[in-house]
Amino acid sequence: MTETLPVLISIPHGGTKRPPELEGEGRLCITRRDQFDDSDPFTAEIYDLGGAVAKVVKAEIARAYVDLNRSVTMMPPEYPDGLIKSATCYGRPIYARGREPGPRLSEELIRRHYAPYYSEIEKACAKDGRLQLCLDCHSMAAIAPPAGNNSGQNEDRQESRPLFCLSNLDGRTCPGGHMERLARCMAESFGIGREDISLNRPFKGGHITESFGLRGPLPWIQIEMNRSLYLDGRWFDRSSLDMDRTRLAELNRMFRDALAGFFDCGA
Repeated sequence: MTETLPVLISIPHGGTKRPPELEGEGRLCITRRDQFDDSDPFTAEIYDLGGAVAKVVKAEIARAYVDLNRSVTMMPPEYPDGLIKSATCYGRPIYARGREPGPRLSEELIRRHYAPYYSEIEKACAKDGRLQLCLDCHSMAAIAPPAGNNSGQNEDRQESRPLFCLSNLDGRTCPGGHMERLARCMAESFGIGREDISLNRPFKGGHITESFGLRGPLPWIQIEMNRSLYLDGRWFDRSSLDMDRTRLAELNRMFRDALAGFFDCGA
């Protein structure tokens, strides 16, 4: 594949950094492992196709501190797993007691780390005439976390999840034919059955897909990859959080081939 694919890829939950605004003064109590579990680990390595696509927008700040796939209305205490969190999706504390960000600090975090992400997507969609498809790319735990019903993701509770979930808000952000074609191409590229890829279940699409997809005219699809495809003992050491990078490179290639097949089929 030599041509640049006309795709924008958003990777909002793959960041690993802490915002400098939160450092010092004993504010944070979250552990490295809890931050890892709250993120979409290694999704930057899996989904970032570099120059093979028209645009990649990816987060640097970890989801535990600023969740880019949440509305500005989703704030604690009503939404502890909201934009600025008080706890991880597994209920683990992020801040020392009484040290959670107040309104001023929350506004600063939004201004510096949330708004620029949306602005970058906005500019790319408005100015890059090559774009034909936008993908908001995530990973999902094999079993839904406790916060699954309160995350704004429209998730149904169930014991296990499919290998992939593709979402378009029940047809509102992307034509159904695009979804089905992408599902078939991903099944072929990843060597799995079409039945292993669900549509709009357990996720219907998050805030990024909704915000940009409902505006049109570009189609938006949210992709969720089951972490069992890489956070498995064959490739991942849970005690050290070390990952076999060859597996990530393999998944990256499969993802690239799936998108190439999508456009070869007539997108």
